[in-house]
Amino acid sequence: MSIVDSVKGVVQGAVQGAMEKLVPLAPDSWIPGGVPDPLIRRQHGLIGTPVSRLDGAAKVQGAARFAAEVPLAGMVYAALTYSTIPRGRIATLDTDAAEAAPGVVLVMTHRNAPRMNTPAVFGSSPTAAAPADLPIMQDDRIHWNGQPIAVVLADTQEQADHAASLVVADYAAEPALTSFAEAKAAGTEPGAFMGQALKVEVGDAEAALKAAPHAVDNVYRTPRHSHNAIEPHAATVVWEGDRLTIHDASQLVTAAAATIADVFDLAADQVHVLSPYVGGGFGGKCLWDHQILGAAAAKLATRPVRIALSREGVYRIVGGRTLTEQRVAIGAAVDGHFQAMIHAGTTATTPHNDMPEPFIVGSKSGYAADSVTLSVDVVRLNMLANTFMRAPGESVGTFALESGIDELAVELGIDPIDLRVRNEPETDPLSDLPFSSRNIVEAWRAGAEAFGWDQRPTEPGTRREGEWLIGMGCATATYPYYRMPGGAARITLSSLSADAPITAIVEVSAQEMGMGTATTTAMVAAERLGLPMDAVEVRYGDSIIPGAILAGGSQQTAAIGAAVIAAHNALVAELLKLAGNDSPLAGLSADEVGSDDAGLAKLDDPSRRESYASILARAQRDSVTVTQEASQPLELMHWSMHSYGAMFCEVRVNSVTGETRVSRFLGSFDTGRILNPKTARSQFRGGIIMGLGMALMEETQFDERNGRIMNPSLAEYHIPVHLDVPEIDVIWTDIADPHTPMGAHGIGEIGITGVAAAVANAVYNACGKRVRDLPITLDKLL
Repeated sequence: MSIVDSVKGVVQGAVQGAMEKLVPLAPDSWIPGGVPDPLIRRQHGLIGTPVSRLDGAAKVQGAARFAAEVPLAGMVYAALTYSTIPRGRIATLDTDAAEAAPGVVLVMTHRNAPRMNTPAVFGSSPTAAAPADLPIMQDDRIHWNGQPIAVVLADTQEQADHAASLVVADYAAEPALTSFAEAKAAGTEPGAFMGQALKVEVGDAEAALKAAPHAVDNVYRTPRHSHNAIEPHAATVVWEGDRLTIHDASQLVTAAAATIADVFDLAADQVHVLSPYVGGGFGGKCLWDHQILGAAAAKLATRPVRIALSREGVYRIVGGRTLTEQRVAIGAAVDGHFQAMIHAGTTATTPHNDMPEPFIVGSKSGYAADSVTLSVDVVRLNMLANTFMRAPGESVGTFALESGIDELAVELGIDPIDLRVRNEPETDPLSDLPFSSRNIVEAWRAGAEAFGWDQRPTEPGTRREGEWLIGMGCATATYPYYRMPGGAARITLSSLSADAPITAIVEVSAQEMGMGTATTTAMVAAERLGLPMDAVEVRYGDSIIPGAILAGGSQQTAAIGAAVIAAHNALVAELLKLAGNDSPLAGLSADEVGSDDAGLAKLDDPSRRESYASILARAQRDSVTVTQEASQPLELMHWSMHSYGAMFCEVRVNSVTGETRVSRFLGSFDTGRILNPKTARSQFRGGIIMGLGMALMEETQFDERNGRIMNPSLAEYHIPVHLDVPEIDVIWTDIADPHTPMGAHGIGEIGITGVAAAVANAVYNACGKRVRDLPITLDKLL
């Protein structure tokens, strides 16, 4: 019997069992006591259909205006000068040559910068957005190699860049800790992520490991990674009296505006952040020093400022993923049942922020084990503050865990997919909560069949084409479902007359970073309102819009959906009030009515309906506006909620040179309902491509002698290009989760998880060499 056939048998029982364990709710509810969601039971036809991105035409035509493209009268251009030591003081600072250079308007340093408050670090409050609790250009202190020490403003960017190179600084260096090994030797501390301790223990895993008939126990390492969005970070800044407007590239406009307001002692409504277009984010397009420095320089010069980071500048002041060292030890019975699972290790962060790489998060709910130890310890290095980067924790954590499971499968002589299926948990292994939806076994079955897993060589190094050794590997992808509080939506319904077409404006304080959020929001809103998509305008990326939805944690779509659902329910209630006693809808409650065909209709009697235009005309109004906050994310209290994927990789390893090429890749996903297959496929593939980069080439070269990043350019920091990327197939279960808004899970980050492990496991299957330190470069295979 092939593994495909064996998985088929297991999945039938597993899926049936999972469905039986789902907490029963009313068929139209998605949280206990929550509002009905007609999208679950009654679709108008948009959700689930492929829709092209609404912003696509503007972008390819050059009509989309990004942060560094906003023209302002009298604008000057900024350039930064960066420190060259990791810790100490500026002893002398000579700006004379820079100030005398052609076109220079101003040189700002700590000596003449406006007095500013220290920004609040992300996580310290709901509106805090800074990467570290450090003052920005307020004193002569240096905290990392690359810290800005001067801002030069000039009439052109070229003039500013030249003048910035003329700033000369001497330093009084102080002892700095920049070596990971030395920091570990000096002692670690327990890690925490978003206020939660990164340590879990169930039973005595070390004792169970020693007693297990079969075990693996190895250390896996992942390097630093830097953000390389196609659009470098930029902001165009202007003061109008005591009001500040920032055209930014941001994935959290509301929190950025609030934090910047605090820095400059302004009220929240005195700072306006606009970010309609963002050329990629992945966790890095948050608040960094450049927005605040640009605003301070604009205030000092009394002129608008454009501050656009060079590619090197991104590496100097924008954090990325930090390094990890992870131990994975698994003890198993003869049949493969996990008796002990240990996933523990150390990561680095800085003295001024608390953002360790939480690599154990995906291990908390992935597999059933009799005893478990999960922990992350931290060392503090004098370096640039690290931050979120696509699937922080899970992306590197799944590399270690899923590589360890593959090694155990070899030890046991069990197919890697079969071993994973045998250790599927019935409920969340740590919380014992039921899973809201878990169809990973179905994803494994479908993926194995589509990929041709039964053709995988059972012994490494046995399949060859000329110099090339060919192998297959797999891994589980996982990412939690999140829906953060604070989401809100505003809907304005308009009609000039009873015969005029209805239009709707839907406003959400969300961000579009190229993933199709605005398009999906338009689809969801049109579906809820019963309108065609071309009648719906979506506005976003503006801190004035109510609510605070962060584009991060793969939760934005769920947060927007919940907000639109809440606003639509409020709109229905308001329209019923306006309809009055003469309407066919008279006497009906909002729960009895849904939107359909540009109007309202009784759910169980569609003949009782009235158009929006008629209701507005009856009320002698041409528009109605409602603003409503989304309900609290109570679903997270009742279920263990995650996205899943089964990742399949085929590689070719050259037996002479050690060169590795990925020849095929398939991701089989279980992420609830897919709202827009066209943009979803792009998101999944983008995540997989980023995972291929992590597996084979990406590494921020950090000089531990002086804390300086040594490869701050795309010429030296390698990311995948077209010839590195094979044909990538993507399939999904499309099984709706009944406990989420719209039945959907986030998909922005699941695609990168598990990819590096699938590649590493395929490399082992191809040539018999186990690589435990990323990236998998040819020197590690020779």
